[in-house]
Amino acid sequence: MRKVSGFIIALVPLFCLAQKDSTEIREKRIKEVVFQKKTRFTKPTDLTAVKVSASDVKAVSTLSGGVEGILKTHPSVNSNTELSSQYMVRGGNYDENLIYINDIEIYRPFLIRNSQQEGMSIINPDMVDVVSFSAGGFEAKYGDKMSSALNIYYRQPTKNELSGEASLIGGRLTTALATKNKKLSAIVSARYRNTNLVLNTLNEDTDFNPQYADLQGYINYDISDKIRLSFLGFYSQNKYEMIPRQKTVEFGTIYQPIQVSIGYSGKEKDEYRNMMGVLSLNYKPHKKWNIILDNFAYQNREREYYHISSGYKIQTFDPNTGIPIPNYDLGGQIEHARNDLFVRTFGSQLRARFSPSVNTDIETGIKYEKEEIQDLTNEWRFVDYQGYSTPPSSTIPGVLNGDPLKMNYHIWGNNKVSPSRISAYAQLSHKFFWGENKVFINAGVRAQQWSFNKETLISPRIQMALKPDWESDILFRLAGGVYYQAPFYKEIKNLSGDFNEKIKAQRSYQLILGNDYEFNMASRPFKLTTEVYYKKMDRLIPYYIDNVRTRYGGENNAKGYSYGIDARLFGQFVPGVDSFISASYARVFENINNKGYIPRPTDQRFRFSMFYQDYMPKFPSMKVSLTLVYASGLPTGTPVQLNTDGQPDYTSAYSYQRTLPAYKRVDIGLTKVFIDQKDFKAKNRFWNHFKELSLGVQIFNAFNINNTVANQWISDVNSNSIYAVPVRLTGRFFNLKLEFKL
Repeated sequence: MRKVSGFIIALVPLFCLAQKDSTEIREKRIKEVVFQKKTRFTKPTDLTAVKVSASDVKAVSTLSGGVEGILKTHPSVNSNTELSSQYMVRGGNYDENLIYINDIEIYRPFLIRNSQQEGMSIINPDMVDVVSFSAGGFEAKYGDKMSSALNIYYRQPTKNELSGEASLIGGRLTTALATKNKKLSAIVSARYRNTNLVLNTLNEDTDFNPQYADLQGYINYDISDKIRLSFLGFYSQNKYEMIPRQKTVEFGTIYQPIQVSIGYSGKEKDEYRNMMGVLSLNYKPHKKWNIILDNFAYQNREREYYHISSGYKIQTFDPNTGIPIPNYDLGGQIEHARNDLFVRTFGSQLRARFSPSVNTDIETGIKYEKEEIQDLTNEWRFVDYQGYSTPPSSTIPGVLNGDPLKMNYHIWGNNKVSPSRISAYAQLSHKFFWGENKVFINAGVRAQQWSFNKETLISPRIQMALKPDWESDILFRLAGGVYYQAPFYKEIKNLSGDFNEKIKAQRSYQLILGNDYEFNMASRPFKLTTEVYYKKMDRLIPYYIDNVRTRYGGENNAKGYSYGIDARLFGQFVPGVDSFISASYARVFENINNKGYIPRPTDQRFRFSMFYQDYMPKFPSMKVSLTLVYASGLPTGTPVQLNTDGQPDYTSAYSYQRTLPAYKRVDIGLTKVFIDQKDFKAKNRFWNHFKELSLGVQIFNAFNINNTVANQWISDVNSNSIYAVPVRLTGRFFNLKLEFKL
């Protein structure tokens, strides 16, 4: 694959030169080669990226309050939970996704427990101008991750305004400033969120107190016509406190109904603090040149503390009468953790863009960053069943085991490293005519070196598009390359708690074939996008899902592959508003220690989603949005056990695997617009101060479906049985939301 990629890239300049003579006159005659209908979005170079408007982002009803809500309705994005802003893309894990704000990579090493408690998205929808998302095959300027790239561009206000939102689960306040000469602009936003009311729909006797707050600012100042200075900064503090009391879960089958009752003592208290600042200097000496210097610093502190003891009773029932069977099992366990993490990253990046013509762009960049990581892990679990600790060294009925007690697992580590990374990229984008057909080529290469493992990565990437000279507006796309997952602290830490200095970057070879078809139906615009992809992966670091936590093995001892097809129909099903329908089929497998291929924890076979917007013709101020998701259940396997050396064995999934129930969810948003800047004007002096005013009702999980995010495993030593107790997600919740703009 590497030889093929290198050969293709080598052919690009030759191919362009071969077409020079035949297309030179045509390119001079036509100012710009336009592939499909122009949009208000910025000039695209990434052929795999999907553009999302800020209005669509705000229209989606979501608990996380960010752009991830609308991303999860795309065919390639999987996330069978509403409590997380995290997502998986085309068989990749939660940690395989790049996030940029204004072309600055955002570091997110925190979120110990995926899918549960990180609370609020880092992206503030009030500040968003445009969203660009690529599900794979992205261009060389984006960093070293194997799944996706999300780039958010914050807006630069042109006038003074004040806007806000208040709801039952939080609120936000945003102020925008701009001078009359437009040289200075600023936007600052503060948010607060508490999902206590939502979590209470879990029907558990538990005290939840999750609090999330952040402050973000984006400032721009035009020093001259050629020089712009900008600053992006944010601070966030997330606190999560949980005091479990009791819960009862019913599961099993109609032939073997099971009920487990669990009582608790103790609590969990987590805290995450994050800060980031970016100072950028944009210099444009000529209309063909653009040079940007970014200086950035990031700091994260996280603490995960809990000590919870639990006792459980497992009760079975007669399948015919439903009467409880007298015999039952009793047990208990103690879970303890004192985990602390400190991450500090700072550095600079220099980017340059040269556009010799309207159809050609040459872009290059180099970045240096220094990392400081301090990780303290102390985590253990003790399981007991009627006087027996598990795992026992021997189990003889009626005979007391006098051997020392063993922990179910124990992870301890005290690690401190200060590595540095240097990366660079270069890419060429060129549009030209090939006969009567339009061609677009984006080819590039990136390189990275990490001092921790002294590994140098070379990643060639190419994108091509062909628009035939047909009557129909059809575009064919091809993208591929070599993509690396440069390890961070999660991947380099093994299941014993130590850092592995011999760890290598995970690698994937990607090939994507796509098609875009734009057409009109009922005098309204539509776009059908279809993509087929294949990913071959090696040097993988296996992981397993412990309840809702992702744990890596810390070794490159696996390989895998994934394939699938995505389809998305986007358009105005209702005149004036955008909606879309998405569907996908995918498979992803991995082979650990050459034991054979099994489904990866992210193997979600089928997914269907819909985002629909509408309004009442006779009452256009009444608007409705509907988000529907159906997704096949994710694989879940045997809980990780200790091997003969007393260490966790992450190949336990080979012993037994099952699939979680399918994820089904419908969220509805109803909005009454009282004032807007277009159709509904205020009619008295007081309300004239408002530019926008609306009141909305959000219905999360409208059909109150009991979705399952993971399994909690309970051991029965007497029968050697292990029960998978479902961990449920939230039920139906009604939220009121007031939005305004002054």
